[in-house]
Amino acid sequence: MCARWACWGVYWWFQGLIFTGIWVIGHECGNGAFSDYKLLNDAVGFVTPMERDEVYVPKTRADLGLPPADEARPVEYDEIMGDTPLYTLFMLSSSYQAKRPTLRGRIISIRNAVLLSNAGVGAMIIAVISASHVYSLAAVMKYYDIPRLLLTHWFIMITYLHHTTPELPHYRGREWNFQRGAAATVDRPFLGWQGRFFLHDVAHFHVVHHFFSKMPFYHGEEATKYLQAFIGEHYAYSGKPIFKALWENYNRCQFVEDEGSVLFYRDRQGRATRRAVRV
Repeated sequence: MCARWACWGVYWWFQGLIFTGIWVIGHECGNGAFSDYKLLNDAVGFVTPMERDEVYVPKTRADLGLPPADEARPVEYDEIMGDTPLYTLFMLSSSYQAKRPTLRGRIISIRNAVLLSNAGVGAMIIAVISASHVYSLAAVMKYYDIPRLLLTHWFIMITYLHHTTPELPHYRGREWNFQRGAAATVDRPFLGWQGRFFLHDVAHFHVVHHFFSKMPFYHGEEATKYLQAFIGEHYAYSGKPIFKALWENYNRCQFVEDEGSVLFYRDRQGRATRRAVRV
């Protein structure tokens, strides 16, 4: 019995990575990097399980209802940001920025694509339900649902660690430009060789992707060497084990201040690892 469940565990681990690798291909299609032909990008992207992929936008002191820095006490931070499982789940799953300025013309232009995407989602739901009737719900859960949940886990963890670290700045107003924004991410050796093989280097060479989003992933390693040489100290890399980084960054990256044009994350006690200094 133990050997059987161990085998299932191995299957779930690797099938989850394979599903995540397919998601990466969908991400490539969304950026127009999979092919020079838009129709091929759209077709491949349609059949891959592409989730909404957006950067994590820091919550501000006001967003969390915290008092001003000169009035806050440590207990207030802990009271408001208690480390409960439900709060942790909410933070990791709801930090995507859903609001974007959208023009009416843009909404109309993507109407057919949205309808087609909804039809695809509906077809997939029907396929899963049908498979449950044919093969049993337990079989579908073991072969598909659990790896699918692991896909969700991996892509949330990957994108969170891409853009969340206490050492990197966030910019507002005139302090922001494309180059600064593109460099405000970090490369990580995510899962070592498994991340390189199954996840197509999505985390190993992410900084260069910010600068050249239409560049195919298989050029990432070579391009990163030139980018690192060009931007020097502005290139960010962390070799910290990813689950340790996830734990530390979640606890150290709670919010940013409401005021200021160069901001760094603060922890539960309102402490920042770095501060912007005017020169």
